[in-house]
Amino acid sequence: MSAKLYFKYGAMGSSKTAQALITKFNYEERNMNVMFLKPSTDTRDGADIVKSRIGLEAKATVISPDCNVYELYRDSFSDCKAVVVDECQFLTPEQVDQLAEITIDFDVAVLCFGLRTDFQTKFFPGSRRLMEIAESISEIKMVCDCGAKATVNARLDDEGNIVFEGEQVVLGGNDRYIAMCRKCWTKAKRMRAK
Repeated sequence: MSAKLYFKYGAMGSSKTAQALITKFNYEERNMNVMFLKPSTDTRDGADIVKSRIGLEAKATVISPDCNVYELYRDSFSDCKAVVVDECQFLTPEQVDQLAEITIDFDVAVLCFGLRTDFQTKFFPGSRRLMEIAESISEIKMVCDCGAKATVNARLDDEGNIVFEGEQVVLGGNDRYIAMCRKCWTKAKRMRAK
């Protein structure tokens, strides 16, 4: 991979984390060190663990919203040939800019994996900035129950009903979110409004 900023996004359940872990493994298998990051917002599998639904897992360096990722790389990870970020939607826009600077100043590929939008179909701040400046943007495909391409991350309440209001960030996996196509999601929203 060339030294540029990559944004690989997909709906919930589209194997983003598995692909991040596989990317990390591929570099390490070739004896290249990887700076593997996850934002502190994501605590589902433990503070410093990244775990996919298919059972792959690895330790990660946890970054808080006030962490300067550029300085962290420069001071502690400059021997790394790649930076891989899971759950990149939780990055701050400033951190995305810092990752972009790493690609330029250190000639290192930065690969960010995460969601593009929240359960209300609105950008996460980190994802918005990645859409604005990433040199490579690709979608990891997911399928709705109807067979169409899933693009919406529908949030479920404790009874399994789709909800359309609430805080932007509520952690959860298959118990809390389901990937849907926009058509099915819109129909559910209209039914809820009746």
